[in-house]
Amino acid sequence: RWVLSLECKGSRNFMSALRRAVEVDFKDKDKQKSQGLYLLTTGIPDQETHTISAYVAEACGGFDLQLHVCLFSETKGTDSSGIIPARYANPRETANAFKEIVQAANGRFHWFGEAGIFESDDITSIISEMEKAKNYSQKCAFLVESLKQRS
Repeated sequence: RWVLSLECKGSRNFMSALRRAVEVDFKDKDKQKSQGLYLLTTGIPDQETHTISAYVAEACGGFDLQLHVCLFSETKGTDSSGIIPARYANPRETANAFKEIVQAANGRFHWFGEAGIFESDDITSIISEMEKAKNYSQKCAFLVESLKQRS
């Protein structure tokens, strides 16, 4: 319920927010079994992807902390006031940047927009499991058919 009371505000200074979350808000991180950070965003961070990836890999290393990103692509490249952000990238470049950052953090990436889901690590994983199950089922059916023909 507390999430409903939150208001959207801030900047794209990803490193500042991440440092605060990791270095201040996770004081007892060594005592925790598993923790996750969820970034809900509509655009690319102000900092370079390789810089963020290196920091994320170091920050998440040594204990079970994962960074997950939910990217919402708006139909326009501007914010609600019509101003282009300080560092602009098209939706595909933004998605690729966050995929790289998430990989460094052993997290998951989800990309969606008004038209629906463009990409999701969870959905990709589910589809992969379904394909494996289908292939296994086909092999079992073939084996049963082979045994029936021998009898």
